[in-house]
Amino acid sequence: MHPRLTFALAIIEGLAILAYAFSGFIEARKRRLDAVGTFLVALATAFGGGTVRDVLLERRPFYWVQHEAYVVVIFALSLVAPYVLRMASRVFNERALLVADAIGLGLFSISGTSIALDAQMPAFIAVMMGVVTGVFGGIIRDVVCNEVPLLLRDSRPYATCAFAGCWLYLLLDHLQFDSVYSVIFATGFILIARLVTFKLDVRLPH
Repeated sequence: MHPRLTFALAIIEGLAILAYAFSGFIEARKRRLDAVGTFLVALATAFGGGTVRDVLLERRPFYWVQHEAYVVVIFALSLVAPYVLRMASRVFNERALLVADAIGLGLFSISGTSIALDAQMPAFIAVMMGVVTGVFGGIIRDVVCNEVPLLLRDSRPYATCAFAGCWLYLLLDHLQFDSVYSVIFATGFILIARLVTFKLDVRLPH
């Protein structure tokens, strides 16, 4: 993998982990969970999709095992997250959860696709690995919090945005765009597509 892409993906993965952990903190606050519950929900949200991807691609060690620092940071944030989120309840509302979730969706989906390509997976499988990486953290979060996953109860495009963005990334890669810019453009596409379709209340046919 190109050194610049490796560096870009490292930054992207870090941002995605924090974004998904943040959405986990918000969901934990809504459920009035203590610090232990907050940590478990945030950890599952941040690493669920990546762990499923690593299992399917037979990658070892798992990303969160290899990067222990992220687990430690989430643990530390979990100790203070309930108090911070309670004081800032007017800011960290449903909209904040949507934005954090959309950021994580875009960042994780593209990094997952790139990792699958690096593992010599065919194009369609690489895209599906990207979608799995992007959506499964949110699915696990909702299941742990005893909710029907957002992916199943909301007909607005979610996995569809990730699916389209991953194909855009493959197209840019095929056209030999700079790898870093390809990641940035495709990630931005997923983020904007998710927010715009949600704002305009675009819904998929039943």
